[in-house]
Amino acid sequence: MRKAIATVCLSGTLTEKVEAIAAAQFKGVEIFENDLLSFNGAPAEARRMIEGLGLETVTFQPFRDFEGMPEPQRSKVFARAERKFDVMEELGCDLLMVCSNVSPDSLGGIERAAADFHELGERAAKRGISVAFEALSWGRHIHDYRDSWEVVRRANHPAVGLVLDSFHVLARGTDLSAIRAIPPDKIFLVQMADAPRLDMDYLSWSRHYRCFPGQGDLAIDDFMDALQATGFDGLLSLEIFNDRFRAGSARSVAIDGQRSLIVMLDELYTRTGVAFPGSQALPPKAMCSGVDFVEFAADERSIDGLERTLSGLGFRRAGLHRSKAVTRWRQGDINIVVNADKEGFAHSFNITHGTAVCALALRVDDALGTVDRAVTLLDQPFQQPVGPGEMNIPAVRGLGGSLLYFVDEKAGLHRHWDIDFEPVDTDDFTGSGLNFVDHISQSMHYEEMLTWLLFYTSLLDVRKTPVQAVIDPGGVVQSQAIETRDGSLRLILNASQSQRTLSSRFLNELFGSGVQHIALSTSNIFATVEHLKANGVDLLPIPENYYDDLEVRTDLSADDVGRLREANILYDREGQDEYFQAYTKTLAGGFFFEIVERRNYRGYGAVNAPIRLASQTHLASEAAPSGL
Repeated sequence: MRKAIATVCLSGTLTEKVEAIAAAQFKGVEIFENDLLSFNGAPAEARRMIEGLGLETVTFQPFRDFEGMPEPQRSKVFARAERKFDVMEELGCDLLMVCSNVSPDSLGGIERAAADFHELGERAAKRGISVAFEALSWGRHIHDYRDSWEVVRRANHPAVGLVLDSFHVLARGTDLSAIRAIPPDKIFLVQMADAPRLDMDYLSWSRHYRCFPGQGDLAIDDFMDALQATGFDGLLSLEIFNDRFRAGSARSVAIDGQRSLIVMLDELYTRTGVAFPGSQALPPKAMCSGVDFVEFAADERSIDGLERTLSGLGFRRAGLHRSKAVTRWRQGDINIVVNADKEGFAHSFNITHGTAVCALALRVDDALGTVDRAVTLLDQPFQQPVGPGEMNIPAVRGLGGSLLYFVDEKAGLHRHWDIDFEPVDTDDFTGSGLNFVDHISQSMHYEEMLTWLLFYTSLLDVRKTPVQAVIDPGGVVQSQAIETRDGSLRLILNASQSQRTLSSRFLNELFGSGVQHIALSTSNIFATVEHLKANGVDLLPIPENYYDDLEVRTDLSADDVGRLREANILYDREGQDEYFQAYTKTLAGGFFFEIVERRNYRGYGAVNAPIRLASQTHLASEAAPSGL
């Protein structure tokens, strides 16, 4: 199998695109015609550049409005095809992709289309070229792959084959069973694209919202199962039209594309036990059982404020690093590491981002296997010097240049607290009732969101939830949760196109993407909030109107609503399942903590998010943040 990607997937010039494609370890590239038209050089020069990067031009596309044209247009499209063949010869490309006709002048009829393709095949074969026919989901007469296959079958020419595009097939909900009967040698090209489920016309959906396999909601697994049943072993490529990708880094998007194909083929093997030729077996996705620690990078100016905040939340010093200015703060099963060392990664992170979360550590079943999988997926491993006898915890680069560590019992890495830290006596420690990290919310640039969704879902055994559109006073925030099935790990990804939302303002203050808030779980939020207030922790005030409405729209008693109002606690219910939330005021840099109590509730209180965001925005407009 040959893997490729179309230049239309990426931002930049043709030169920038093919350099990114080569860096992502692809071997094949589909040249989108517009990219060649805007190239400042002849097709032969483009060929030298492409081949100089170790790439092969596998397809030239698209050739539009071909089949079923009446005269004199029919003669003109054949003349245009000959010109394209000339360009392809200069490019060193032998496959032309033809998409189904959308012209209002075109005539229907399978036999007419087949005759046109037979003649095109005759002309192409004389030039050593093949043509592949794709049914566009919005094609005027042919918009079903079964019809395009029938055209190819009746054309009955060795130089004419079929394109199967997963978006065009799956967007229309077309039955997949007919794919299994198509001879594999007649499938000249398979183009992969996923997409979110949207209620819009096929053209707009395709041109703006496609994404890589695994980033959307289409039945990619079913499509691949049907394709595998044919015995296909040909050209597998990515063709994505996406506004986010066009605004993002070409190299990052190309790597995402390669990663998505690796994962897609690995999941196919996991499901069926049969591997596509050339695909590579991966270590299994990491089974995650929770957050081992959250690490803050701090400096001399901010450490006192950060540690006062942690103390107010009920944390106590539990350990001092044996060789570095690093402190472990603990409460329940929650570990917060404050790293104020003047050397190493955390120091560099602090210089760039200020006091902020610089690393997360996850408890997994196999830390070394997780890093091996990450490296195969083109994630970046990380290492830094450790002192004699200290633990070397495996890690990869994460969001915003932060680190993601992996800790397990299998390799004894869970003993790092005993090995690397001197314990501190905490016999009189009671805490405020916080038990574990409930979820971690990360804010990122809008064009990065699909990248980090793929990063986590390709590496960890997690599932994604539907995207929520959260109303912020400054715009709309797209929010998506990814979580383990038992809820031991929950990550929230937030991004906004508006520069005025709380999420976007956080990015500006942090100078990049990162952890904006951490939700800590308690089994009694009222007792915890009382403890925090006694410790001087400032909680986010919630408007009176919220509680007036809560009393009307729920069956809570006036006394229950009064308790919530007095404690500034937000409330949500799904059936009999209940959720309670309280927030600290926003600290320096835009970071804050959330306190939650779940009573069998699975969500994140999305109905309350606009209230919280409005309150935070109101406070920010009144005064500068306090804290850290």
